[in-house]
Amino acid sequence: MKNYKLYILAVFAFALSSCGKELDEVNINPNATENAQPDYLLTGAIKNTADAYWSTANTMNSSLLFVQHWSKIQYTEEDRFIFSNSSFTSLWSTGYSQSITAFNKIIELGNAQSNPNYKGVALVLRSWVFLLLTDAYGDIPYSQAGKINDYITPAYDKQKAVYFGLLDDLKTAKNTLDPSGKAIAGDVIYSGNIVRWKKFANSLRLRIALRIADKEAAKAKSVLDEIKADGDLFISDNTDNAQLNYLTSPQQNPVSALFETRDDYRISKTIVDKLFALNDPRLPVYASKTQTATPEEYIGVPNGLTNSEASILGFAKTSKPGAYFLLPQAPAVIFSYSELLFDRAEAAARGFTTENAADLYQQAIKASLKQYNISDAAAATYAAQASVQYDAANYKKSIGEQKWIALFGQGLEAWAERRRLDYPQLTASVNTVLNGQIPVRFIYPGTEQSLNGISYKNAVASQGADLLTTKLWFDAF
Repeated sequence: MKNYKLYILAVFAFALSSCGKELDEVNINPNATENAQPDYLLTGAIKNTADAYWSTANTMNSSLLFVQHWSKIQYTEEDRFIFSNSSFTSLWSTGYSQSITAFNKIIELGNAQSNPNYKGVALVLRSWVFLLLTDAYGDIPYSQAGKINDYITPAYDKQKAVYFGLLDDLKTAKNTLDPSGKAIAGDVIYSGNIVRWKKFANSLRLRIALRIADKEAAKAKSVLDEIKADGDLFISDNTDNAQLNYLTSPQQNPVSALFETRDDYRISKTIVDKLFALNDPRLPVYASKTQTATPEEYIGVPNGLTNSEASILGFAKTSKPGAYFLLPQAPAVIFSYSELLFDRAEAAARGFTTENAADLYQQAIKASLKQYNISDAAAATYAAQASVQYDAANYKKSIGEQKWIALFGQGLEAWAERRRLDYPQLTASVNTVLNGQIPVRFIYPGTEQSLNGISYKNAVASQGADLLTTKLWFDAF
């Protein structure tokens, strides 16, 4: 009987090999195009990536808690840093299997169709995805990533090499993008405005230059010198903000979608207290008033409560995130003008440029307030306060604290900047499980150990233990 089964399998295998061509021809969907269209791919890849960037796993249940923008009012395990190696699969799986794969295909199609603007846009967005991945995990597959025909188990590149590679990729993208070239479609960020894509590319170059500044100051400065020598532009006002503007259900912002069915989250007491202390006009934008009237009107929830402690505070007397962020149409901001100005201020403070750091810092604060339609007069009054003034002797504190406020809701980026600048100085709850530490990286998905084990082990040997508390290369202090 065993030999008979083997014989049947052998005959079946031969039959499959001999009729492979026929099967290929039969297994064609007559209702689908055989050739992928770059415009449809671009729209889908942007949406998938933005959804992951603003999703529950990567923001609400992790990075927004780590930076104490948000907190949890029930099911507080994540706010106490209780995670497993399946907790951080979303960014990895979306980044590699969907985003990078799609952007590589768009690059290929742009070349095939002699439309360099598709290639340039896809290269910018692919660089952003790789940046999200390395900022979160550290060493990652980069040079061999997305090349499934050549590398089934891609090696992990060291974080320094990833940042340097992305700087080269973004320079290539900037030089490839041609405002007078062929038009592109499917662009739900800039509607095909190639000038704005070039600005975004250069702004990402500045972001990465500052990521490496504490370790590779000369390289960081050379990037800025190169941008200046080429006469290139950065994002130059709020209309240049790189963001996906969502629509109504089912194409709404992931935050809005979550709050339709759940009520797990509140604004953190840490940032509410800071906004109160600074008389910050963004408080009613960032936080909702308590459902049951309270003297303070806005009450944040301390991070790291136990479930019983959170239950005592209750839902009605604590503040949800602001209505602006709960709207279905709330934009997923990728890079804002305010961030760009803070970056320029820091570059000046480090001596990388000859610009005026204090002036750029003031402009950055005002740009953030204007982003939320706060009046110029209110912004000027806020920025003039002694408590908001720029301290040249401790630029990391001034920029770090105000940038943390301006990046509210952008969990992954706010977390990266807080680790890099070390401000604001946050305190972990006594209920957390990391001995007073706050997570400084995502742990690798457990599937990497089973599917890409050798590369995973090499990365851990190089970078350090696969723990939430293992500092990444860029996190120098």
